[in-house]
Amino acid sequence: MYIPIHFDEQRDSEIENIVASFPLATLVAHNAQGLLANHIPLLLETDADGHKSLIGHIAKANDMHRVISQSSDVLAIFRAEDAYISPNWYPSKAEHHKVVPTWNYQIVHFHGNITFTDDVKFLRSVVGKLTSLFEQRVNGDKAWKMRDAPRDFMDAQIASIIGIKITVSRCEAKSKMSQNKSSEDINSVRGKLRDSRPVLADAMALIIPE
Repeated sequence: MYIPIHFDEQRDSEIENIVASFPLATLVAHNAQGLLANHIPLLLETDADGHKSLIGHIAKANDMHRVISQSSDVLAIFRAEDAYISPNWYPSKAEHHKVVPTWNYQIVHFHGNITFTDDVKFLRSVVGKLTSLFEQRVNGDKAWKMRDAPRDFMDAQIASIIGIKITVSRCEAKSKMSQNKSSEDINSVRGKLRDSRPVLADAMALIIPE
């Protein structure tokens, strides 16, 4: 990924926040027929030694686990909030008109090796972690739990999926947030985004304090 130095995102905390807040990854793989992409919610985990992995699951009916070899190289892409940035938003336009349209965004690329598994213990763990995270966000203390469903029903659901684990070998992240602009232009862009893209405006404030 092309990353100019002023847009290079190195903060682990921000990378983790992007993945947690926008977990629907575009998972890209390759086989003899060419590229294959799927869109899958993934969780980022870090072990005691600092090694990162992404976990999730796909439907057993999804051919990905049949057409992609174990330990194949894959790319998982997480895209956060983004927005078009108009030249009209820059106060500097009135001074010299040397401004053009652009796009602000945050994106994370994880490179790694994928493994597929039908291990029931792993599958229950992954489904439990995904469910717990997202249900807490949506329903709080009224969160749905796996045990709320009949055991035989859940067993059948678990049997219909395949677990995936991506052992991360490299991570690239980019926060393109107008860092190459003047403070006046940055503040103006942030103000314009407050109404239309408040999440992106907040992300800008974290990267470039007001």
